[in-house]
Amino acid sequence: MPETSPLIGVAVDDLDTPALLVDLDRFEANVAHLAGYCRDHGVAWRPHSKCHKSPEIAAVERAAGAIGVTCAKLSEAQIMIDHGIDEVLLANQVISHSKLRRLSRLQERGRVIGIADAEEAVRAASAAGVETGLPIPLLVDVDIGMHRTGVPPEAALPLARRIADAPGTRLLGVMGYEGHVLDEHPPEVKERACHEALAHLGRVREELVADGLPCEIVSAGGTGSYALTAAWEGVTEIQAGGGIFMDAMYREKCHVGEELGYALTVLAGVTGHHDGHIVLDSGFKTLSAFHYPPRALGRDDLEFRYLSAEHGVFDIRSGHEGPALGERIHLLPGYGDSTTVLHDAFLGVRHGRVECQWGILGRGALT
Repeated sequence: MPETSPLIGVAVDDLDTPALLVDLDRFEANVAHLAGYCRDHGVAWRPHSKCHKSPEIAAVERAAGAIGVTCAKLSEAQIMIDHGIDEVLLANQVISHSKLRRLSRLQERGRVIGIADAEEAVRAASAAGVETGLPIPLLVDVDIGMHRTGVPPEAALPLARRIADAPGTRLLGVMGYEGHVLDEHPPEVKERACHEALAHLGRVREELVADGLPCEIVSAGGTGSYALTAAWEGVTEIQAGGGIFMDAMYREKCHVGEELGYALTVLAGVTGHHDGHIVLDSGFKTLSAFHYPPRALGRDDLEFRYLSAEHGVFDIRSGHEGPALGERIHLLPGYGDSTTVLHDAFLGVRHGRVECQWGILGRGALT
């Protein structure tokens, strides 16, 4: 978004609601912590952009030390490339010929790495790479316990050989996601489960190297497990991205520590005050309660009840009067990814005023 936005300099108290706010001090501290943690543990940081979908935020991450970004969709990768983010991992398998041609063509302006967990996908990528004359770099997607995507570890080496031998594709390494361990608790149980999952990637890498195949990249790690994954020997990069904002799910369900602060909030207005509950102007078209319920920050008097399309309903706890009509409430998203995509822009706030506005250019980029 242009720096000439009329909202630059406006006090938060004067903003219309709802508004998607980023506390810049906390955001910058989160970015610095994640980049520094990876650097201290000798791994690269390739943060997932599916939460922010913003090339401007990706540029902030790169300036802090990120090597590039991870994207969920090819159209998101296209937007990143169009705005100068020239190192992208596309962490979902692409299978259609039209998309693979697009993926191949992007290699003219950067490195966009795809993944594969099926021989059919390798054949399709090979055909597109041969047709365009621009080989597609690929990682083998390995199922390390989540059972969503990926080949079983014992099938990874044969698939890697297919990629390495096929014209029009280039083998760069392996990827896996330990998403099934994120909410394990207590810490020692989570650590053991995470290490068991990552050990699959380690064994696959050893098999590839022993077979004479390249394995430049071993990619894993989300925000819910970043501290364990980055410290595990054998991983070369982690994809943790949502931690730049943090949310209630990461803190309360995934037990991510307070080294990452709450930077993302929705500023909501009280539009109704009734016996025992209030109504906010922020429903499920403004933020999501699907993965995890939102929280009213700094409000011990309020407890989340439900979201409808345009209304957020919070109960007033016994013994409290609750906020008055017109009062502003800062809502902590339950899950940032399913909140940010409902907005056109982030408003970066410092010292109570809007300092910058970042467009969510990847909103609606689903192909």
